[in-house]
Amino acid sequence: MNFWTSLVGKLWATIICLVACILITMALFLLPYIDTNFSNNSGDIKRLFTYTAIIGFSMTTFFALFLLTKITQPMQKLISATEAISKGEYSTRLSIVTSDEIGKLANTFNHMAAELEENIRNLNQEKEHLASVLRSMSDAVITFNNSGHIILTNPPAQKLIPKWKDIDWDMEQSNDMESKPEEKVPKPLLDLFERMLQESADVSANVHVKQGVWSVRMAPLYADDDNIRGAVAVLRDVTEQVKLEKMRQDFVANVSHEIRTPLSMMQGYSEALLDGMAASPEEGQELIQVIHDESLRMGRLVKDLLDLARMEAGHTDLHLRRLDMSEVLERVFRKFSVRAKESGLDLLYDKRTEDLVLEAADEDKLEQVLTNLLDNAFRHTPSGKQIRIAAERLGTGHASELQIKIEDEGAGIPQEDLPYVFERFYKADKARVRGGSNGTGLGLAIVKNIVESHSGSIRVTSQIGEGTVFSIRLPVENHES
Repeated sequence: MNFWTSLVGKLWATIICLVACILITMALFLLPYIDTNFSNNSGDIKRLFTYTAIIGFSMTTFFALFLLTKITQPMQKLISATEAISKGEYSTRLSIVTSDEIGKLANTFNHMAAELEENIRNLNQEKEHLASVLRSMSDAVITFNNSGHIILTNPPAQKLIPKWKDIDWDMEQSNDMESKPEEKVPKPLLDLFERMLQESADVSANVHVKQGVWSVRMAPLYADDDNIRGAVAVLRDVTEQVKLEKMRQDFVANVSHEIRTPLSMMQGYSEALLDGMAASPEEGQELIQVIHDESLRMGRLVKDLLDLARMEAGHTDLHLRRLDMSEVLERVFRKFSVRAKESGLDLLYDKRTEDLVLEAADEDKLEQVLTNLLDNAFRHTPSGKQIRIAAERLGTGHASELQIKIEDEGAGIPQEDLPYVFERFYKADKARVRGGSNGTGLGLAIVKNIVESHSGSIRVTSQIGEGTVFSIRLPVENHES
């Protein structure tokens, strides 16, 4: 700092000017008086006057230096410390130890700096704590300002926003994002954001984006004057929960529908018997036979439901042993050959390799798999067509697998329905020609669970009007057994 612009420099210059004015005034009025009345000693008096002026100026200069040491230098240190604090050096302290006002100011400054450093440290800790919480959250968190610009996101939100930005919601949104580099409220959250601004309250809704469902809760952020300065949105992926809830509702509806039909028939025919509507013993026997058949149908449905529930809960009871699948396939082929003749179908068995042995498998469960698949093929294949059973061994050594295919020439399954054929109560009636007896819709779900319990896999391919192929692959050595 320039001395002449400092407080002490200005004070010293003022005193010098004041002393000079006094001396000039005295010289103008006293010197003529001295020359007139003290002519003999005028020289001595003038020298005395000169010495007095020199001493006065010297004392003034000394006084200025004293003020420079006691005031200016401490103030310089205070200014430097303040500048350091403003640059973020909160550990800066003053070493001024005096009992005057400057010392009190230095002590106050040190106390203020210590409090500020503590507050900044606490704020940083809170910030790190909040950042850690946001990073550890599986939900996406996005913070907006009142203009809708994104100011804070956590890692899940950072992965989500680019995916939503790649979707062309409309031309206006696309052009807006191209022209403005800053990120704004994503299109799916725009309605919620506007509603939150209007209501000044928390809002929540489920947002559907492509095949996903997101549960969004948005809350306003207030400034000191109760004005909304932004919003924070928490997004949770509830796609699986929604899908499971829909599956549960569909399951209840399907079970109710499957049970309602045989119950209605049993109730109707039993009431007819009670009312004596059977005109002859033969008609009564027919009514009783219908009631018996429907009761068997309900029994099969309940048994399939219990089996599927146990399998999905991981309680499948497998009796594993070394099994030659050739015997199982030939037995199933013979069992369905009679039905094939009655239905006018051509059933073929193609054994492509001799060695069809599985080291650990459940014979009854695998026979149930083949029976369910062949039963489906028979019910969905018209007369005059062909059904083929093909079996072969693929690969060698520990990685070898047994592949079994059930091929029919039925109506086929639409491509959009193929991913759902193994779900419970799936029935593609619109594409499959039904026979006289309908299944429970649980057969393929049970088949999939049995195959997977043997560490195998099953897949389906189909073409409308050409037929369907179910392909099963079972490891020869089941390492999970």
